[in-house]
Amino acid sequence: MADSRRTPDPPPPAYSGTGRLLAGALRHSAGRISAGFVCGAGSAGVAIALPAVLGHTLDLLLDDAPGQRGAVTLCVLLIVAGVVFDTLETLLGGVTGARTAAWLRRRGVDHLLTLAPHRAAARCTPGDLVTRLTGNVAEASTAPTTAANGLAALCVPLGGLVALALIDLRLLAVFLAGVPLLLWLLRVFVRGSSDSVSHYQRVQAEIATRLVEALGGARSVAAAGGSRRELDRILAPLPELSAQGRRMWQVYGRAMAGTGVLVPLLTTAVLAMGGTRLAQGELSVGELLAASRYAVLAAGLGAAVGALDSLVRSRAAAGRIAELLAVPALCSGDRDLPPGGPGRLELRGVTVVRGGTPVLRGVDLVVPGGSTMAVVGHSGAGKSVLAAVAGRLTDADAGTVLLDGVPLTEIEPELLRREVGYAFERPALFGDTIGEGIGFGPYAPSAVEIEAAAEAAGADTFIRLLPAGYAEPLGTAPLSGGELQRLGLARAFAHAGRLLVLDDATSSLDSVTELRVGRALVRDVRAGTRLLVAHRASSAARADRVVWLAGGRVRAIGTHELLWEDPDYRAVFANPAAANPDAVGRTSGERVDATGPDGDRA
Repeated sequence: MADSRRTPDPPPPAYSGTGRLLAGALRHSAGRISAGFVCGAGSAGVAIALPAVLGHTLDLLLDDAPGQRGAVTLCVLLIVAGVVFDTLETLLGGVTGARTAAWLRRRGVDHLLTLAPHRAAARCTPGDLVTRLTGNVAEASTAPTTAANGLAALCVPLGGLVALALIDLRLLAVFLAGVPLLLWLLRVFVRGSSDSVSHYQRVQAEIATRLVEALGGARSVAAAGGSRRELDRILAPLPELSAQGRRMWQVYGRAMAGTGVLVPLLTTAVLAMGGTRLAQGELSVGELLAASRYAVLAAGLGAAVGALDSLVRSRAAAGRIAELLAVPALCSGDRDLPPGGPGRLELRGVTVVRGGTPVLRGVDLVVPGGSTMAVVGHSGAGKSVLAAVAGRLTDADAGTVLLDGVPLTEIEPELLRREVGYAFERPALFGDTIGEGIGFGPYAPSAVEIEAAAEAAGADTFIRLLPAGYAEPLGTAPLSGGELQRLGLARAFAHAGRLLVLDDATSSLDSVTELRVGRALVRDVRAGTRLLVAHRASSAARADRVVWLAGGRVRAIGTHELLWEDPDYRAVFANPAAANPDAVGRTSGERVDATGPDGDRA
């Protein structure tokens, strides 16, 4: 929400894998990059050869010597070859950049989807993620092409220096006198530009984060009349962005100004020495022409400022992508589940820490296979975290979670997702139509199964009232909060496995609809274990047993009827502020270590 004023965590240190990421990008497009380098090297070869050929042709024309026509033809061929090489280099560079961007974006998205949600949220806000996977990827994708083209282009000034030495060593000595200053300018530029670019990209990400938050809470902002305040908050980092932008241009401008002054001076010095040598009869007119051209080519070291600027930006952007890839993914095994297992869920000493504070503290819990257990407690008691741990949407920091006796961390990921289904308070639907949104999951259910799931969730009636029914586009369907929640339930029912977790998934339903859904859950949905995060007493009453959380611990387990005798338990549903959420101990219901009806220890 926009009014949460969420501040993103400070950026982590630069990930050492930036170089490895760029090396991977190079390997991914090795063929195209190699072809681009060949074209760049060919263009460099033409640029080096052309001054010598032009100078020789000029001498032939001045002396009216034989071979003039062949020399002119060679000049034309070299010019055409240069145009062809440059065209192919540009074309290959565009294709390589697009393919590299797609590869980087795919890696980033694939890795993001393997992360536990809290890990991604702790490292990057939504706006920052969008910035990393769009703008930063676009900048980083130019690195392989820029590096290959830059390496090929480096042949031009080096070739110019060699050619100067071959024409006259004194010309080379005059030029080399200014090279140390030129290299110093380039070094200063790289240092200053790298720092300013990194800061600029991070400020961009902060603005994007604030904008995404504002869009998510647009109705609240409008209702509160806070549009102007929100706009000011979104644009608050603009002065820093402007300062970093000016700094970038100042660094770039100083480098260009320095090389812009130094390069002509070096070229003029070479021409002055060449003119002296011409007057002494030690150089021909053609050699002087070639020397002047080679001096310009050798001064191309100064033109490297542009390529260096692109590489600095690309590396800084790649570093931000590498930071995302450095977030540890959930590690999984390849074990199967026992065939026909009842869906017995067991938590052994589960502790989950968020921001240095334990959210769950040594939770021991058994949900017998085929039973329904409701999870109740005050806000902040750890209910949703327990639900996330139960199906491995997040990992416990300590302890073990088992499904039919197999630790979740050892189960093959695709199998786990087929056997554990979720429905949430605010579901996100994917697909083009209502039917596709319900069918979205680890496998594609049939149209009959989709309609049966929608009927069980109480959604079939309103879906059929839509103009196109199940083919109604999701983007245009006028859905209320309760209707959206029923579609989320339908999706979970359509993919129900041996464990179904409902995280407050009926909170927006009226009491009658909730009762119907509760009955359908038992009667019409695939048999299995149910774990329900409940905020209503009616939901808890329909469960076989209730686990009561307080302060991240299991306060008691029992039937709703037994626990209802405790006034603190009743206060969970009546007035959350009436009871102490950190109170942990015995109640008039079953104790924490009570034995369940099937003999399982709770």
